[in-house]
Amino acid sequence: MLKIPPRTGPKPVTTPCAPHTQISQNPDSLSYQAFKERAFDFPFVTRQPSRISVPGAEALCLEHGQGCGCREAFMIGNEFAHVHPPEDGSLHMMLPEDAVPKIVDLGWAEPHPMATAGMIPLTAVMVYAPRDNAEIGTVLDLLRMSYDFACGRLGRVDSIAL
Repeated sequence: MLKIPPRTGPKPVTTPCAPHTQISQNPDSLSYQAFKERAFDFPFVTRQPSRISVPGAEALCLEHGQGCGCREAFMIGNEFAHVHPPEDGSLHMMLPEDAVPKIVDLGWAEPHPMATAGMIPLTAVMVYAPRDNAEIGTVLDLLRMSYDFACGRLGRVDSIAL
């Protein structure tokens, strides 16, 4: 069972529209690198430039035939998450719809503005950049949830202790 702790402190400042960017509480270069060294370490995941984000964003994409999740588990094609460039450090990812309000209430994420506007699935969120080693672990747990959602391993997440 996944246990996500509350995020400490106020939420970062983000842009209210696309491109959806985190503009405060950005990670230092060591935290950013430490996170990225582990973020792409999932089986059957390829690292490539995002097809839907800002220049420099790196996508997590499932290899052909590995994505068994519903359409709402993907942003575009087989891309289920991406990491923004270092000056931002946040991620966009797809999470099960019933998990989104829980993750938001815990302070780790916010709905994507285009999801709020009804233009993309409500499963699209921005997860804030990890600021230290403990937060790297939590953000990796959220990324694992997105990965499991894309792999078709998650339906409803009522059993997750959030």
